[in-house]
Amino acid sequence: MSHSFIQMSDCHIDDVECCMGVNTHANLKKIIRKIININTDALLISGDLTHHGTITAYKTLQQILSPIQTKLLVMSGNHDIQNNLDAVFSNNLFSQFALGAWAIISTNSVQKSKTSGFLTQHELTKLDLNLAQSNAKYILIVLHHPIVPMRSTWDDSLSLENPKALFNVLDKYPKIQAIAFGHAHQAAKFSRFGVKIISCPSTALQFNNETRIGFNQYTLHANGQLTLDTQWIESNTF
Repeated sequence: MSHSFIQMSDCHIDDVECCMGVNTHANLKKIIRKIININTDALLISGDLTHHGTITAYKTLQQILSPIQTKLLVMSGNHDIQNNLDAVFSNNLFSQFALGAWAIISTNSVQKSKTSGFLTQHELTKLDLNLAQSNAKYILIVLHHPIVPMRSTWDDSLSLENPKALFNVLDKYPKIQAIAFGHAHQAAKFSRFGVKIISCPSTALQFNNETRIGFNQYTLHANGQLTLDTQWIESNTF
């Protein structure tokens, strides 16, 4: 039996509708209208839920997400303000959740007042412990920042600063099948020692030549296989 979840990322909802030259509110509403017709086990938002992290923006986001009936899971990005995110989405924060034979485990790569990511020793130790204690047959890791060079116009200095430290932990656990992230505002797939590495597009706008908005849908199979379907929608621009 398979399970599925949807990853959205980098919604950049602000107090006003126009952000970074696009209507992020209208774009996310278009994404939600599509998602509510998909039979899936969970919706995960992998950071940058808002652009400036205000309480108003999180409440606006909560309202836009209100049609979602499935399990909602969120994690912080570099644009988010953790205290405000916690205040509005306290019931949706997660460190790990189970889907059949799989576990989805998050790690927090956000640095205060910096765009690039970094995994502290505390965070790496916590991740190592979560992995060691997991009874899942297969694991997918999710964080906000890219962990490999994006091979695009993206500035890799804005990605995770210490990917080797992350891989030193992950390489101990052969049941890790995939690693997913956002932040780069583009869809991309990579592989490292047979582990899938997946970048999620933004619901706001992409930083490459892609003019559409999108999200990733994952199907997690009982035999450890993972199927990825990146879905695209035309963007609303000003």
